[in-house]
Amino acid sequence: MSMPFRVLGIETSCDETAAAVVEPAADGRGGRIMAEALLSQVEEHRPYGGVVPEIAARSHLDHVDSLVIRALGEAGLTVHDIDAVAATGGPGLIGGVIVGVMTAKAIAQVAGKPFIAVNHLEGHALTVRMTAGIDFPYLLLLASGGHCQLLAVEGVGRAKRLGTTIDDAAGEAFDKVAKMLGLGYPGGPAVERAARRGDPRRFRLPRPLLDRPGCDLSFSGLKTAVRQTVEKLPPGPLSEGDIADLCASFQAAVADCLADRCRVAAGIFSARHGRGRPLVVAGGVAANVSLRAALTEVARQADMTFVAPPLALCTDNAAMIAWVGVERLRLGLVDTMDFKPRPRWPLDPDAPKAAGAGGVKA
Repeated sequence: MSMPFRVLGIETSCDETAAAVVEPAADGRGGRIMAEALLSQVEEHRPYGGVVPEIAARSHLDHVDSLVIRALGEAGLTVHDIDAVAATGGPGLIGGVIVGVMTAKAIAQVAGKPFIAVNHLEGHALTVRMTAGIDFPYLLLLASGGHCQLLAVEGVGRAKRLGTTIDDAAGEAFDKVAKMLGLGYPGGPAVERAARRGDPRRFRLPRPLLDRPGCDLSFSGLKTAVRQTVEKLPPGPLSEGDIADLCASFQAAVADCLADRCRVAAGIFSARHGRGRPLVVAGGVAANVSLRAALTEVARQADMTFVAPPLALCTDNAAMIAWVGVERLRLGLVDTMDFKPRPRWPLDPDAPKAAGAGGVKA
């Protein structure tokens, strides 16, 4: 099959329904988003303070077809013009994943095109190869609402986990702290906005696992410390100043923890792959400007280049799914129609469970 590969991607793993068409750059380095269409479900889930799986799946079912039509129309293509159809096959909320996979299979069958099931986490992991054209290997911090891992990304479908959270993911901690402080949903952007007005030194919050051996992370204790701090404040509604200072202190603690673990991982990674390789941060938490600044400094100290996707591609999107489809199609890695959607799908299936994890989602 000749270049360029034009791949339709579909993303339905959580609370965004999205479709996009992507093709590689003419020189083979990086790629171009030809068109993308996205519908956020934030307003549907806001009254519940989080994502309701049944509501998410129904919304995906209601809107995915129209988004696919819109993306193809904006790209000036029909289903017969694309080279493959890629969809998130997991991990994620299984109802939504089923909707995306079945839609992609139907399009592939009708158009006679290959079907590619994409690991949602690999979508985040490989986005920078589309946007920045970087080569393998690189060190990746993948931080989102459901995942927090440090990985050595060595190739398509080849990632070695160096560390993971033993309890909550960083994004989950942001969401829970936001709910605790009455900031609403989604929590990450709300905490970041409040933190800009706050004093990060006012409240002394713990830094779990700081300076400990290894690359694992923990945020449950930090989240609990925020709740205990709130309980010690004078009774009554929290002032705007209290909320801003709590958010700033919490965000600073998360940044310190992530930076510390990245320093350890950078040493391990550089010993295996040499110095000067990229440190990549991806996932929804990567959109946090304060955390990016902390990790940029870690990369500088470790003689690594810091790379992150554009802010719009940090959160869930279909362009990253389409791009993994391009990467896999180049290698002839396509799937059969009997692929089964997966609620869990680790990037490194051989990685041991983190100590104390007790059921951390992969």
